[in-house]
Amino acid sequence: MHTRAESTANGGTPAEAGIRRQIAVEREQLAQTLDELRAEVDVTRKLGERLPVVIAGALGAGFVVGGGIGATMRLLMRRSREGTEKAKVGRFRLAERN
Repeated sequence: MHTRAESTANGGTPAEAGIRRQIAVEREQLAQTLDELRAEVDVTRKLGERLPVVIAGALGAGFVVGGGIGATMRLLMRRSREGTEKAKVGRFRLAERN
């Protein structure tokens, strides 16, 4: 049996040394797994690669949600009663205001 002086001089009992080794191995595995997870979840890098597409999509969605298509068509294709007719496409007319 180990005495208390031998245990502290050696750094603990063999069982304690085994536990310390096991904790060190698990700590290393946890650090490696965390690094892999950070690499997979790196949203900033993934977004940076596709930034022009994301910006174009956001602008397009904002334009449509804000009623931009209808407002633009009303602005460009005013009825002739509002001014001099410049062009006509189907039922739409481009008019110049007086």
